[in-house]
Amino acid sequence: MSEARITWVGGPVLKACATGPFSIFEALAVGERRLLGEVIQLRGDELVAQVYEDTTGLEPGVTVVGLERPLSVTLGPNLLGGIFDGLLRPLSRATDYQIQPGAAERSVARHCLEFAVRNGDILSGGAVFARTVASRPQSLLVPPWASGRVEALVEPGEHRDDETLLVLVDDAGQRHELTMQHDWPVRRSRPVRERLGVNAPMITGQRILDTLFPVARGGRAALPGGFGTGKTVLQEALAKWCDADVIVYVGCGERGNEMAEVLDEFPQLEDPRTGRPLAERTVIIANTSNMPVAAREASIYTAITVAEYFRDQGLNVALMADSTSRWAEALREVSGRLGELPGEAGYPAYLSSRLAEFYERAARVTSLAGAEGSVTIIGAISPPSGDFSEPVTLHTKRYVRCFWALDRQRAQARFYPAIHPLQSYGADVQELADWWKRSGNPDWLVQRQRVLELLEAQAHLERMARIVGRDALPAQQQVRLLCADLVNEGFLRQSSFSKVDRFCSPARQVAMLSVLLHFADRADAAVAAGVPPARLAALPMLRQLQRLGEEFSEDDLLRLRQLPRQIDYEFDQLQTVASHAG
Repeated sequence: MSEARITWVGGPVLKACATGPFSIFEALAVGERRLLGEVIQLRGDELVAQVYEDTTGLEPGVTVVGLERPLSVTLGPNLLGGIFDGLLRPLSRATDYQIQPGAAERSVARHCLEFAVRNGDILSGGAVFARTVASRPQSLLVPPWASGRVEALVEPGEHRDDETLLVLVDDAGQRHELTMQHDWPVRRSRPVRERLGVNAPMITGQRILDTLFPVARGGRAALPGGFGTGKTVLQEALAKWCDADVIVYVGCGERGNEMAEVLDEFPQLEDPRTGRPLAERTVIIANTSNMPVAAREASIYTAITVAEYFRDQGLNVALMADSTSRWAEALREVSGRLGELPGEAGYPAYLSSRLAEFYERAARVTSLAGAEGSVTIIGAISPPSGDFSEPVTLHTKRYVRCFWALDRQRAQARFYPAIHPLQSYGADVQELADWWKRSGNPDWLVQRQRVLELLEAQAHLERMARIVGRDALPAQQQVRLLCADLVNEGFLRQSSFSKVDRFCSPARQVAMLSVLLHFADRADAAVAAGVPPARLAALPMLRQLQRLGEEFSEDDLLRLRQLPRQIDYEFDQLQTVASHAG
C-alpha cells in the first residue's frame, strides 16, 4: 500500500506528498482514525483528496494510506429495511443518527439460504447462486468479475453473511470464494446484458402524474419546487404507492428535522400492497446538511449503486433523491476548496456532466443473469426562490424525460399535488400510448391532449376574467372555465389524507377522466343550444363530480362508469326545460 503525508488541510479537502503510486478515485485511509477519503487529483508527487468524514484534528504530517481500490460499498441481503449514512454505514447502531469518524466495522448478520446451484455447475458473473428464505426473499449474485465451476458448496440453512458459501474456479485456475456480500465501486455503473426501451409506465397512483405526465419504468423524472411546495411529501407518497418492488430513498443534504421525520415515519408505514411493514422493501440513505459535505456528494452514487444491485436481481427499483440541489452545493463547496474556476452561480464547470452521469444510470435492462429489471430515478430539486432558470434545474432538464414542476401558488392554495400542468411535461407519452391501449383506454392520447388544452384555455381566460369579470365573458368561454375548474377539482386535486383518494389505479383514472370529459361535451352542446351557463353551474350532480376521488373508491368502478347516464339525464332535463321556456 502506498503512503503520503498531509501538507495542507482545508475543510473536507487535503493535499499530501506521496511516496508511492496512487490512482484517481482510489480510496484512502486518513490518519490514525482511518477516515475514509478518495483521490480526486494527481499532480506529480502531490495528491489532492476529499475526505468523507469530519476532518477536525487533521494536520500536516499525518499519514494517508492508499487502499488500492476505488471508493466502494458492500452490497448484500442486509440492505433492505436498513437506514444508512452516505457511505452505507448503518445508522441504527449510531447515537442520534450520528456515526463517529473512522467507524468502519460491520455487524454480522445471519440468513437462512436455499441454493440454486450444485457442485460442478458453471456460473458466470451476475448469476443467482442462492436465495434467502424470508418473508421477502432476496437473490444472492455472483460478483460481475467472477466466474467458473462450482468446486465447493456449503449445506443449505442458516449462515453468517461473511461466511464463504461456495468456491468458483475459473479457466485460469483462480479461486473465487463467494459470501452473501460483495463490494462494488460507487462511481462505476454495474454491467448489464442489454439496455431496453420504454414499454410501460411506473404507476404512482397520482392522477396528474400517471395520466398527464407519466414516467416510464426505468425512466428519469425531476421534481423541482421552492420551499414549502411539497417535494418531500410527494416523494414520500410516491415511495409508498408506486408499483416498484424496492424503494431507495436518499436524503441528500436535507434539513435534519425533515430527515428525522422520514426516519421516524417510514419504519412504521404499512405496505399497501402486502400489508407488511413498508420498510421491508425500502433502503433509506440519510445524509443531512450537518453531516460532512463530501459524504453528501458520495451519497448520490451510493444510492444509485444500491438501486442497480436490486435491479440486477430482476426487480423494479424506484430511487427517490431529495434533493440534487444540495448535492450540487456539495460539489460547489469542494470545487471552491480546490480553487477551481467557478461557472454560473459558483457551481463547477463539470456540474452538467456529473448530473448526466447520475441520471443516465436509470434504465430498464436485461441483467447478466437474463432477468429484466429497472431503476427509475425521481430527483427533487430545490431552486432558490423557486427560480427554474438556475443552473441545477436547467441542466437537469437536459437529462430527464419527465419534468414535474411544483407551483408555489397552487401549494399555498392547499392544492395537492401542487404540480403546475402547464409548466410540466412528459417526453415518453407517445411510447406509453400502447400500454394505455392494452390497459383498456385507446383514447388516452386524445383525452390527455383535451385536458391540457382545456387547462391552457383556462389560464388565458382567467387573465381576461380578472379584467372584465367572469359574467362578462361569452357563454362558451364561461362554460370552458367551469369545465376546467371541474377537471382541477375533480381529477387533478388529490387528498393524501383520504384512504379512498390517496391512491388511484389506472382503471379508476380512466373512468374518472371519461366522466369529466363527457360532462364537458354535454356542457358545450347545451350552451350551443342556448342554455345559460348559470344553469349548468347549478346542476345537482356538479358537487358529486367535484368530489369524484372521494365519492368513488376502487371498488366502485362499475357505479363510476354509469355516471355518464346520470349526466345525460340531467342535461336532457335541463334542455327540455330550456326549450319550453324558449
